[in-house]
Amino acid sequence: MWIVSLLVTGLIVGALARLLVPGKDPMGILATILLGIVGSFVGGFLANVIFEGQFEVSAAGFIGSVIGAIIALLVYRRLNTSA
Repeated sequence: MWIVSLLVTGLIVGALARLLVPGKDPMGILATILLGIVGSFVGGFLANVIFEGQFEVSAAGFIGSVIGAIIALLVYRRLNTSA
């Protein structure tokens, strides 16, 4: 059940990040899910750095996950266009 919730949350977070960042992204549903999952880890890592270890890396909130996914999407775009 944990994997299903991870996939659904990843899809929602990844889709929100793609909606909030203007521009076209040629990503499929699996890439969107992966973007959401990576965004959750990035958001958790940033929360850990900002709040000096008071939160676990995997304990990012929903907003932190979306912010992390936006950062991951911008990095993906930057790396994808420069190649």
